[in-house]
Amino acid sequence: MKKIYFYALLVVFLGLSVASCDDELADINRNPNATEDPQPAYLLSASEYHAATLYWGSTACYNSTLLWVQHWAKIQYTEPDCYNVNNSSFSGTWNTGYSTLIADLTAIINSDLGNDNYKGVAMIWRSWTYLLLTNLFGDVPYSEYATSVTPAYDSQETILRGLLSDLEAADKLLSVSGDPIEGDLIYNNDISLWKKLAKSLRLRIALEIADRDESTAKTIISSLYNDRSNLIDSNDATARFVFTSSPQWNPWASAFSSRDDQRVSKTIIDKLNEWNDPRVGIFAQLPQDESVPVYAGAANGLSADAANNQGFYKVSRPGAYFLEDSSPAVFYTYAEVLFIYAEAAARGWISADAESLYKQGVTASLNQFGITDAATIQEYLQQESVKFNASRWYESIGWQKWVAFYGQGPDAFTDWRRLGYPQLTPGPNTALNVGELPRRFFYPVTEQSLNGTSYKAAVARQGADEITTRLWFDVENKNR
Repeated sequence: MKKIYFYALLVVFLGLSVASCDDELADINRNPNATEDPQPAYLLSASEYHAATLYWGSTACYNSTLLWVQHWAKIQYTEPDCYNVNNSSFSGTWNTGYSTLIADLTAIINSDLGNDNYKGVAMIWRSWTYLLLTNLFGDVPYSEYATSVTPAYDSQETILRGLLSDLEAADKLLSVSGDPIEGDLIYNNDISLWKKLAKSLRLRIALEIADRDESTAKTIISSLYNDRSNLIDSNDATARFVFTSSPQWNPWASAFSSRDDQRVSKTIIDKLNEWNDPRVGIFAQLPQDESVPVYAGAANGLSADAANNQGFYKVSRPGAYFLEDSSPAVFYTYAEVLFIYAEAAARGWISADAESLYKQGVTASLNQFGITDAATIQEYLQQESVKFNASRWYESIGWQKWVAFYGQGPDAFTDWRRLGYPQLTPGPNTALNVGELPRRFFYPVTEQSLNGTSYKAAVARQGADEITTRLWFDVENKNR
């Protein structure tokens, strides 16, 4: 059934258009050749595929956030690795998020053809999309989107609190004994797993607001921890999209089929080598130059000449696992859930052993990447450099969670800004002031011309439209 819907969407969605919610524009925006009320199954397949290519793709991941968190580095065309970006660099992320994902998911929610389970799943995936957008850009259209051609930007606080409510409502709408759905390429139409994802996303958001509203975060997280069997509770419940073959292949495989611009960052390779971490051989390949017999990373933030001088064949390309056509885009893992529980325990929000949860989180990540030998895992956890440090829990969790997020550029970027760890150092040739790192995306230039009043109000409230402006959740004094 997965393949049927995956390929069907390629045919059906070329003709789809999203009708404007503004009555005055309805006739203008109606495409006489488009399906007026498309089947929810096709819309769902399409939105999941487009979300995977967005989240794992160039503008949101491997040419931005994956570089900025120093999982990858550029070996040539180093502008994004040096933060030399502008207000047209991220238009693709904005446009796909709104014009494709949110539009299609809203169509499912409003469709007369869908049942409550379709609507609940669409609400969850739309919430995931809004969360992605606000964590990359900050204040964005939310409450007025699709009700106005010039929607106001909601504050990030309003959006995050709204998503907590939206996800709770979606979870209540879903019923494992209700009408079935089709076209789900993430959980294969399993409603019980979508309910777990809804609760797990609430867990993620609750942690995100903790430095602004610890009381609310503690209440939500402790409640969810008490209900933890109904959250993502194993690697089998990981939210992920499995690609197929060209042209519906993994974006990384597509990129490396014709280009060779990226290498694994020296920052993460050095840390994995320091820990004797068995994931290093999954995350990276040995350099093609046989005179370099060890995994070697490329430095971030170098000029084109300096990057090239490292030697194309002397530094490690991403691991072969990640460059296969069908390699999955991973959205939410069991390891992330466990690391959130570990942090909650360390901060005194839940009655649990933070060290035990930390070890479980590391183990879940190792297992996720195929490292399952108990002796290997035990030996790894017993290293002094890997052991949990209760007095500096933020460093222990920060480093290991950052490693576990490998590949998930946008969420690694969000959690690094939220927690403040690991402490990353920018490269020597960046476009920012000394010591500065990016903290958000620029708004698209089209917003200034097409939605200028709302754009200006957002900038006045949030701060300058610069990549160094901190978002609401990213408090400067984190008191760790």
